[in-house]
Amino acid sequence: MLANLMEGRKLGARQFGACPAVVTAREASMANFPTHIAIGTVVSGALATVTTAADLVAPENIVAVTLAGVLGSVLPDIDLKDSRPARAMFAGLAVFFSFAVLFGLERKYSIAEMLVLWVGTLVFVRYVAKEIFARFSYHRGIWHSLLAMAFCAFVTAWVYSRLLQRDEGVAWLAAGFMSVGFLTHLILDEIYSVDVMDTRIKASFGSALKLVDTKHWGHTAAMAAATVLAFLATPPTKAFMENITSHALWSELHQRLLPPDHKWFQGMAWVLESPLPRGKANAVPAVTVPIATGSILPAPAVEPAPEMLREGVTKR
Repeated sequence: MLANLMEGRKLGARQFGACPAVVTAREASMANFPTHIAIGTVVSGALATVTTAADLVAPENIVAVTLAGVLGSVLPDIDLKDSRPARAMFAGLAVFFSFAVLFGLERKYSIAEMLVLWVGTLVFVRYVAKEIFARFSYHRGIWHSLLAMAFCAFVTAWVYSRLLQRDEGVAWLAAGFMSVGFLTHLILDEIYSVDVMDTRIKASFGSALKLVDTKHWGHTAAMAAATVLAFLATPPTKAFMENITSHALWSELHQRLLPPDHKWFQGMAWVLESPLPRGKANAVPAVTVPIATGSILPAPAVEPAPEMLREGVTKR
């Protein structure tokens, strides 16, 4: 009877379509979407910290540059057909490009024309471009390659320079963030292709981090042509290269790498100071000078004339 019950369990599992263990192994062979987002955010945040310390970019541009790195950390998975990451990325790209068109052409067209361009770009990227892309791509194909990384970097430089009207140095810095995020994704996929606990290399090893797609040379040729065209449209690199290779920049980074005299968080010493007594802390200092708003100067005090003083003395 026990044998019949065990056999029934096996048959029931087959009848109800239980997933075999090999599916879990395949899913474990690559990092999932939240992992890529988390690691990409950490890496982009570290780059943003170094960039801010080196004073390479103005504070109002650091958020836009950091977002390029986070986007690059999930961009290779854009070739996942009918998946949540692909839908989320195309939705994000649609919003990004629609607002980039809006901000880039805001002074050239009327409000009605701008609304048409904004909605048209949003719908085209979200639905039309996604369908076209899905027909000519497959997972871990040309988009998981260093050639695609270069293409995305050049497109990022063009978008930040021409559409977002950023300085050419900021545009190339965003392209650098995009490249680092993209490369982080490829390396993370290769790390997940190695089973450390079972000491074996999975079949997916080598399919993420590669120079080109050797299985589909047509895809490689198309991506190479698109990369060349994107590079021709990019802004000049002179200002960016001069800044990134300057000796003063690397000297400043070397000096600011660690706190002086290895004394950490000296600027936060006020946190450890004892608070004022309650009576003194709530005391309001006396006002000894007239309050001024900064826009209207207080009128100077007018001293009485000597004649008025004499009249006052006479009346008394």
